[in-house]
Amino acid sequence: MRLAIIGTGYVGLVSGACFSEFGHEVTCVDINEATIAKLRAGEIPIYEPGLDELVKRNSRSGRLKFTSDVREGVKDAEAVFIAVGTPSRRGDGHADLSYVYAAAQQVAESVTRSCLIVTKSTVPVGTAKQVASIVAKSRPDLTIEVASNPEFLREGSAIEDFMRPDRVVCGTESESAQAVLRDIYRPLSLREVPILFVDCETSELIKYAANAFLAVKITFINEIADLCEKTGANVQAVARGIGMDNRIGSKFLHAGPGYGGSCFPKDTTALLKTAEDFESPMQIVKATVDVNNQRKRMMGRKVIAAAGGSVEDKKIALLGLTFKPNTDDMRDSPAIDIVRVLQDHGAKVSAFDPEGRRQAELLLEDVEFAEDAYGAMEDADVLVLVTEWNEFRALDLDRVKRLLKTPRIVDLRNIYRPEQMRAAGFEYTSIGRP
Repeated sequence: MRLAIIGTGYVGLVSGACFSEFGHEVTCVDINEATIAKLRAGEIPIYEPGLDELVKRNSRSGRLKFTSDVREGVKDAEAVFIAVGTPSRRGDGHADLSYVYAAAQQVAESVTRSCLIVTKSTVPVGTAKQVASIVAKSRPDLTIEVASNPEFLREGSAIEDFMRPDRVVCGTESESAQAVLRDIYRPLSLREVPILFVDCETSELIKYAANAFLAVKITFINEIADLCEKTGANVQAVARGIGMDNRIGSKFLHAGPGYGGSCFPKDTTALLKTAEDFESPMQIVKATVDVNNQRKRMMGRKVIAAAGGSVEDKKIALLGLTFKPNTDDMRDSPAIDIVRVLQDHGAKVSAFDPEGRRQAELLLEDVEFAEDAYGAMEDADVLVLVTEWNEFRALDLDRVKRLLKTPRIVDLRNIYRPEQMRAAGFEYTSIGRP
């Protein structure tokens, strides 16, 4: 099929590349001409493992094209996916839908045939109906249907998630819209991937509900970790014990410094705002947001305690700045709050991240960025493991000990075993473990 993707950010670019890998003819559209020029030259503006090769391969085959001209991009499309950003709106926390509505207007004005417009952006309940209204007013001469198809991509494993999803959720209002989406996702039928067809409102809410539930799960195990530290229990063993229960499952039960990234923070906030609008408060989600925000700063105080109660004029080395490994995404990363707490208490901060430095430099001031992990920790009073990149999982501990001014490590991801680190002569602090 001929598809168009509006927006070449994380979701749009990954979706476009994967759809073209399915064999569809895909045109990705972005009004940022500099971004399109880079993509045409084979430069990928985001870091996602495997994406560069996927884009190059399908660009060479002619199945994947890029343009900044909306009319050119959508003129022959049978389906147009809107994958623009929906950041939190300044001032009130609602999802900012201005980019979605502007894209819908542009698409409606530009298409030359009847087609299906699909919202792939994360949007609140009722957005598809509003998009349908915009389209109907703009092009009463064409039959343009609207559907919802939320994404469930994890940064760092997005291609695998797209190619081998747990499920595909489609919100539709007609059999014809269902038929188009079935054709688009037909390549997944060989793997018997479930495709769930619901109405648009349900589809939109499924996305928010999924992210909110996972955020609750993360925050729950983090609070259990705090209790473990008080009682002498081991949070990893607790997580294994409850994760073996099929009703609970083991995923998202890894204690750490709090969740961040492009989805959970803004989506939980947007869901709360939607609940307020409909006078249906969500106290569990609200508590999750509040606890997670507090936890990030609490991790900074945890480092201060490990340093003996003061970091004044001390050098603190951070390994990992992105909110998770295998991405360059710094949005709402716990590292941001940790750095600011340390600096507020007089610390000098050095840091290294394999992919996040460019984004981190835009967000963090007065941080000394090192070229590698060992460079960051030289003469540091405390070493803090913030993000669990693979290259931090097998550090040369003898070298680490020689480089540090004092052998103190705070492991906010529980990468190492406490008994191993203490045997190696480190003052070692982790999360929820004795």
